[in-house]
Formats: sequence, C-alpha cells, structure tokens
Amino acid sequence: MISMTGYACREKTVEDISLSVEIKGYNNRFLEIYVNTPPGLSNLEPKIRALITSCCGRGKVEVFVRVREHNTPINVSVNREAARTYWSAISSLVSELGIKEQPNISLLLGMEGVIEVEKNRDDERYWQVIEPVLKEAAESFNVERNREGKHTEEDILKSIERIETSLKIVETFIPTLESSIKENIRARFVELLGNQIDENRVLAETAMLLMKYTISEELSRLSSHLAEFREETARNQRPGKKLDFLCQEINREINTIGSKIAILEVSSAVVEMKEALENVREQLRNVE
Repeated sequence: MISMTGYACREKTVEDISLSVEIKGYNNRFLEIYVNTPPGLSNLEPKIRALITSCCGRGKVEVFVRVREHNTPINVSVNREAARTYWSAISSLVSELGIKEQPNISLLLGMEGVIEVEKNRDDERYWQVIEPVLKEAAESFNVERNREGKHTEEDILKSIERIETSLKIVETFIPTLESSIKENIRARFVELLGNQIDENRVLAETAMLLMKYTISEELSRLSSHLAEFREETARNQRPGKKLDFLCQEINREINTIGSKIAILEVSSAVVEMKEALENVREQLRNVE
C-alpha cells in the first residue's frame, strides 16, 4: 500500500541559481496536483505535473518550486503612457489642492506599471536545473509514503483478522440457531395441538423459518469478501478504490447477520466486526 500523505523538500545551488523544491501530499478521492512556480517559469508547469503524475495515483499533491537568482540578466523598460497618465493625474491634484510642492520623479517611478522589469530566462536551462532536484524530492516523497503505507497496511490487516476471528465465533452458533428454531416451532405446535401434531407441518414451518433466519449465505459472502480483500491488498500496490468497495459489501453482510440473530454472543461478535471495519475504513482514507 501507498499512503497519500507525505512530505519532502530538497535544495540545491547550481552556478547562479539557488533552488528549493517542496512536495506535500494529502488524502483526496482523486488525483489533484497544485504547482506553484516563480513568475516567468509557469511554462514548466506541465513538465512538473507530468513527473508528479507518474508517481502518484491518488491524493492532493502540492508542489512548490522556489528560485533565487544571482547575476541574472534583466531588461528594464519604462511604460511612458502609464507615466504620462500618472503625472497628469498627480499634477492636476496638486493644482486643485493648491499644494506648492511639486511632484518629483521618484514618486512617479514608484507607481505600479511605470517601470517594467523582465528577467531573461531560458526555460530549458532552468528545467535542466529543476528536473533532477524535483526527481530527488519526488523519490523521497515516495519513500515516506511507502513507509507510512506499510504501517497502514499492517494495521488494516490486523483489523481484518479481528473480523475473521469474530466470524468464526458466529459460525459456531449456527447449529444452536437451527436447533433453537426447531425447538420453538415444536413447542408452539404442542402448546396449540397437544400431542396431535403433524410432523410434516412442523418440518415445513421449521424450513420456512430457517430460510428466513439462516445466515449461511451471509457468512459465505462475508468470508469471500474478506479473502478478496486480502488478495487485492497483496497483488495491488494501489488498492484503495477496490478496498473501499469491498468494505461496503462487508458492512452489508455484517449488518444482515446482526439483524437476523439475537443471540448475545453473536451480537457481541457483530459489534466487534463493526468496530474493526470502521477502523479499516478510516485507514483507507489515506491509501492510494
């Protein structure tokens, strides 16, 4: 199993570029990837997404790429139209308010959009720096998720074992249940008819009640679901969705068993199975 929750961070400095990559994972029903890159490097987002998609099957994954550059060539330009508009508005306000002090150039240059700075970035060069660091962070991210997933799997299988143990307890009471039904039917006939009872009628009524209250089919299906749960866990590295479905089926059979039998020991076993199954469902929320 692979957990959906995890964290990794890697940093590296190459020539004039200091880089850090941070990856965070949370549980989520589907795969959702959020990429945060510095302005000017958004063109690299599809490559980052593709790399994360290759190692994650489900969950919410946040990727933060931070870049600090040294001695990077830049282009500086002045938006003259914006500067004229600002200057006209400021001069008009100064005149209207009767302010003697005239606006200066430093005020104008500080206005948004007057000075435009563009860094000369080569996307391919930056990707050559980012890719290995991103891969290293993703590998660390997967190692942590696999480690946590292993512990989760162990806990889940312990809960499945609890259900199987309780199931065996329930199975031991099937003969008691059938015997109790037969005895109750015969006692009622004797109470109503005395010794003049029709054995065929007793057998027919017993058969009808056994069909209504027997749990043989439920026990068989429950055993089958539990076996399939173990098989899916063993063969599939990302079994989350299938196991979610199996939990629904297991829960249905447990509820039916509980509703059919009122024997105290069986009721206790059913409660134990429900508690164990709830723990399984809780743990599966973090599994791919």
